[in-house]
Amino acid sequence: MDMTIVIVLAVAVLLAAFVAIAALLVMLLRRTAPKETGPTAEQIAQLKAELTEKELEQARRDADEIRVKAEGDAGEIVRKSEALVENAALMRREVEEESRILKNELKELRADLERRENRLGEREQRLDEEARRQAERARKLAETETELADRRVELDQVAEKRRQILERVAGLTAEQAKNELVKEIENQAKREAALIVREIESDARKEGEKRACKIVTLAVQRVATEQTAESVVSVLHLPGDEMKGRIIGREGRNIRAFESTTGVNLIIDDTPEAVLLSCFDPVRRETARLTLEKLVLDGRIHPQRIEEAYERSKAEVQDLCVRAGEDALVELGITDMHPELVTLLGQLRYRTSYGQNVLKHLIESAHIAGIMASELRLDRDLVKRCALLHDIGKALTHEVEGSHALIGAEIARRYGEHEDVVHAIEAHHNEVEVRTVEAVLTQAADAISGSRPGARRESLEAYVKRLERLEEIAQSYEGVDKVFAMQAGREIRVMVRPDNVDDIQAQVIARDVAKQVEEELTYPGQIRITVVRESRATEFAR
Repeated sequence: MDMTIVIVLAVAVLLAAFVAIAALLVMLLRRTAPKETGPTAEQIAQLKAELTEKELEQARRDADEIRVKAEGDAGEIVRKSEALVENAALMRREVEEESRILKNELKELRADLERRENRLGEREQRLDEEARRQAERARKLAETETELADRRVELDQVAEKRRQILERVAGLTAEQAKNELVKEIENQAKREAALIVREIESDARKEGEKRACKIVTLAVQRVATEQTAESVVSVLHLPGDEMKGRIIGREGRNIRAFESTTGVNLIIDDTPEAVLLSCFDPVRRETARLTLEKLVLDGRIHPQRIEEAYERSKAEVQDLCVRAGEDALVELGITDMHPELVTLLGQLRYRTSYGQNVLKHLIESAHIAGIMASELRLDRDLVKRCALLHDIGKALTHEVEGSHALIGAEIARRYGEHEDVVHAIEAHHNEVEVRTVEAVLTQAADAISGSRPGARRESLEAYVKRLERLEEIAQSYEGVDKVFAMQAGREIRVMVRPDNVDDIQAQVIARDVAKQVEEELTYPGQIRITVVRESRATEFAR
């Protein structure tokens, strides 16, 4: 078919060439013909021969060109035809592949639909069976309910007959017997409940004491703070006794100027080479000590020099207070505290409580509280902050009236401390009810630091009075036989008469004594009240 198209195209091209040659010949004849007389026959024949040869040569050339072009076009057409055939074959294969895939998918879809139809049929069959079983169960339940109703009626009749018989035999009505039974059961339940409560309290107390002892022991073992007792009197050693006269001055003007400027009493007695400085305000006492020390080293003592030395010492003490507060924060790893709180914290460096330095007590309490918080998996930094600031109010107790716990809480709240810190401060002496674990740990750390041996001191007279009052409180309760104050007042051993006091009443006495001691006495740490009830049976063999 492709060769036929080529041949047809070649024939068409040859015909077009002959037509063009004929038209060219006619034009030449018209141009060469004379205008007046026509060409001769020979000329015409010669011209025809020339034209024929030229036209044949031109026709050959045109035919060759046409043939070459036709062959090129035929090749191009053949190539395009082959490409079309290849594309058609490729498309046919693709169509066949897609058709095969579609057939497979259609087959899978049909199989899936058949499986689903089968499952739906099975499910419908199971539902029908379940519905039949439910209907059968409902029928049986209805029959059972009917039987139970009949039996209940029978039982009610039997119970009524038995009640009438019991009432006739016992001489009691059903209501009276019911009341006696309820009363007996109530008493028995109370007894069993009391035993269960006692057992639970005992187990909880044992476990709590065990864990608390472990935590406190670990905290105390890991904190070893040096502790020395301090007092409200400072001693300044002099280079010689002649310096006392210079301190007193002419007619006592120097000592009067010193006391009026510093607000501290200067005591000059027979103690060799020493004078005493006495004041309830430890910061003023330290400022006066530094002032007098500077005056003694300088040797020039007069009212003007006293005022100058006092101003320098005051600034120096202020710097020392700030530095002491910053050192405490660095030691405990606490940051972001208001500068005023840091200054107040540093002022506690010169304040004591029962001979214990308050700043050292706060640092020690913070370490102990942090260790206990770590053992309990609580916020260690928050608990340390609570313990460090719990006595901050003592820096202002000589300036502001009220409890140092409430004063400290107000100061902490004013300078932006967290509410948990404020609550721990105000609750560490139970001025307010304890609500958080942080407050409890603050109380425990405060008690541990203040009550350990060597931490604090008190006068013998106050100590004896406290022990006597402890014994009086415990002895005032009914049924108490003997009272012993033991372990330097840390424990009260109460012996009760077993005939007058049972086990439950012994617990009540222990709680009442503890509550009264908390309300009436002031003491560091905690006091343990132990009530002992002992029954003895004695017989004689004759």
